[in-house]
Amino acid sequence: MLRISNHYISKVVFSLLFLEVLILIGSFYAGAGLRFFDGEQFAIPKLDHFFMSACIFAAAIVFSMSALGMYQINFQEGLRNPFFLQLMPSFAMGFCILTLVFYLAPDLYFGRGILVLVFMISGTGILLARAMFMKTSRTHFLSTRIIFLGGGSMAKECGELAVRETNYRRYDVAGYVAVPSEETCVPQNQLLHLPEGGSLVALANAQRVSEIVVSVQNRRGGAFPIRDLLECKLYGIQVTDASTFFERETYQIRVESLQPSWLVFGGGFDQSFMRTFMKRAVDVVASISLLVLTLPVMLITALAIVIEDGAPIFYSQERVGKDGHVFRVLKFRSMFKNAEKNGTPQWASRNDPRITRVGNIIRKLRIDEVPQILNVLKGEMSFVGPRPERPYFVEQLTERVPYYNVRHSIKPGITGWAQVRYGYGDTVEDALQKLQYDLYYVKNNSLLLDVLVLIDTIKVVMFRGGR
Repeated sequence: MLRISNHYISKVVFSLLFLEVLILIGSFYAGAGLRFFDGEQFAIPKLDHFFMSACIFAAAIVFSMSALGMYQINFQEGLRNPFFLQLMPSFAMGFCILTLVFYLAPDLYFGRGILVLVFMISGTGILLARAMFMKTSRTHFLSTRIIFLGGGSMAKECGELAVRETNYRRYDVAGYVAVPSEETCVPQNQLLHLPEGGSLVALANAQRVSEIVVSVQNRRGGAFPIRDLLECKLYGIQVTDASTFFERETYQIRVESLQPSWLVFGGGFDQSFMRTFMKRAVDVVASISLLVLTLPVMLITALAIVIEDGAPIFYSQERVGKDGHVFRVLKFRSMFKNAEKNGTPQWASRNDPRITRVGNIIRKLRIDEVPQILNVLKGEMSFVGPRPERPYFVEQLTERVPYYNVRHSIKPGITGWAQVRYGYGDTVEDALQKLQYDLYYVKNNSLLLDVLVLIDTIKVVMFRGGR
């Protein structure tokens, strides 16, 4: 895994992205050369902004492919995954983006003849690149050989996570090294035994491993081989904590196995002035722009709500924000009037009977969240962050879910990492799963992660996933 701006990115996905950017830019030049081929030589047109146009074309297509989930690769599906059926909508979306760009900046326009050839060449190149990556993924070329230090329940969970077929990174598990301080939960045939007088680094070299994952729950006492781990690290073998392994592979922070010291000394949690200033500046500019762009949609939505169920149009509700401060979030009303007649807050379920017909539509399209732009302008929310919860549920979840209040250390968001990664949830267990994604965002929040969340939000809205 690569770590860019505190966010883990699969080397496979990064390599594929880099290759496809080169294919898209190269296809742009190849298409232009073919378009102006005079029978003897390929001629590139002399446009002032030709390279800039090529980069914008590549950015538009990559953005569209990302928004449609084409970089969330499932190695288990392999070549059975219909890339062609995903690529066509991506190109159509990219064409719409390019049309908007050319309208705003006509100097960058390069002609329909070139565009048709570029789409044909780049589409073929991307399909071939995807086929090559899927074929390569079936070999050990992209796999990492690892050992798990520990044989208990945590080691078993780490091992199961490592061999999941949906992982972006492939692992070859050499085995487990049990420690005396915990009960063995892994199969006996997968246990590795240190030879008498041997060392952990010798075992690692004999097994040709490049990483050791420390998955021991109890590290107190003399049974924990801290000196051996230091020796492994000095010999160039990567030593990874189980919490970091979970964070890297699931984009979550697992609260069950979390050591408080890991949160304190593990890095992240950037709350610097520059990060806060940049996030607020982006929120203000984006809020004003979106208010202007979505005004027609908001007017149509308001009219539809009044026609079906009358006034009021908006629904205001108390939510818990940064540092535990309570504010009132504004949404389009999607439920019938007096949806909570007994005064007791209820979890919103997937097929909630309290939702109106208009409410069902605007919820699926996320239009009900648009008025929260006003909360962003007021500084109560951000575009990206943990979803704000109602005080009634916060009290319950704080008592039942460890570290729940950590999510209140930053502003809540209209959309968030948990919403695009986990989906719908209406139980305490769902709240725990979402919290683990929220903790990952709070710890690793950056401009890059915000951009990834917004791109994934487009995919969630288009395919009606998430919450």
